Amino acid sequence: MAAAVDLLVGVKELEQGRAQARVVDVRWQLGDPLAGRRMFVAGHIPGAVFVDMDADLAGAPGRGGRHPLPEAEHFAAAMTRAGVGEDTWVIAYDDGGSGAPRLWWLLHHFGHTRVSILDGGYPAWLAAGGTPEVGEGTRPPPGSFISRPRPGDVMDVESLHRALEDGSVHLLDARAPERWRGDVEPVDRVAGRIPGAINAPSGDQLQAGFFRTPEELRDYYMALGVLDGKPIVVSCGSGVSACVDLVGMQLAGITGAQLCPGSFSGWIAHGLPVKTGPE
Repeated sequence: MAAAVDLLVGVKELEQGRAQARVVDVRWQLGDPLAGRRMFVAGHIPGAVFVDMDADLAGAPGRGGRHPLPEAEHFAAAMTRAGVGEDTWVIAYDDGGSGAPRLWWLLHHFGHTRVSILDGGYPAWLAAGGTPEVGEGTRPPPGSFISRPRPGDVMDVESLHRALEDGSVHLLDARAPERWRGDVEPVDRVAGRIPGAINAPSGDQLQAGFFRTPEELRDYYMALGVLDGKPIVVSCGSGVSACVDLVGMQLAGITGAQLCPGSFSGWIAHGLPVKTGPE
């Protein structure tokens, strides 16, 4: 059995392990599906392969939200093209956003646990003196990825609605406070939040682009009042930035939290009620 890997790696560990790992660029930009590819072509970590958020890490938008989970076969094909096989160590990076946590979560969901996130992302690598490679990069030899979805790590919108009505879960919303309140909504057709959602912005997990310490993260979730043993579900706009919170909880030793892939965009697609304003 292949050795376990750390959830987070620094630039030094990346450089030491780059020859043995598949480095994956997961930069993306909300509202601009082509931005990630443009950023990759303009400059990326040498040898990295680009994985597209909308085309590779999500299904078609609809009642499942803007970034529903990809089908198992679709995700397996994307990872195979990226050169990820059964025992491949994946090191995912973004630009301080949520792409790398999304890939980290999806790989775990589909049964592949040898995945790390570059702490600080591409900006940290550049700051450490990295010299970018430009262009489309070289596509690696295909991997042989097999998707093995694990049960129990997702909650769909209908199940979430029922659980909130009977008070059986804590729901966290990883969007920025102004979107949680409904002051602004740059993407979805309705502003507001799922009633009962507790705001836990994904940016709170980070400090200067790096994840906070496990102790700080645990104190953060303790202060939110969600560590009483009740199941935790995490949402955002479309199930992407929520994965940053899931990484934060994993670092803090808080296990078992579920993702609502549809999140707010799936909630409103089902015509369910929303709430606005402060709690």
